[in-house]
Amino acid sequence: MLDKVKLALRVKTTAFDSEITDLIAAALADLGMAGVTNQEQTDPLIIRAVTTYCRINFGQPDDYDRLKASYDEQKAQLMMATGYTNWGDT
Repeated sequence: MLDKVKLALRVKTTAFDSEITDLIAAALADLGMAGVTNQEQTDPLIIRAVTTYCRINFGQPDDYDRLKASYDEQKAQLMMATGYTNWGDT
């Protein structure tokens, strides 16, 4: 996932790998706190949510508000989607 996030961030150097790896872990933890238990790192929806989270928190993006709203929506959709949580049948 590191390579995909770096591509989205337009980062080619390895100088920021540690910071980006930490952001990926923080994104997965944030999704976990929201109840998203399926965090398969090859799942395109998880990759997109993690990438958006990293774009929000890496540097100082000009479009912070738009990215934040996008991540919040992605997280909300994952929280309600079948197969991504263990909420059970309700």
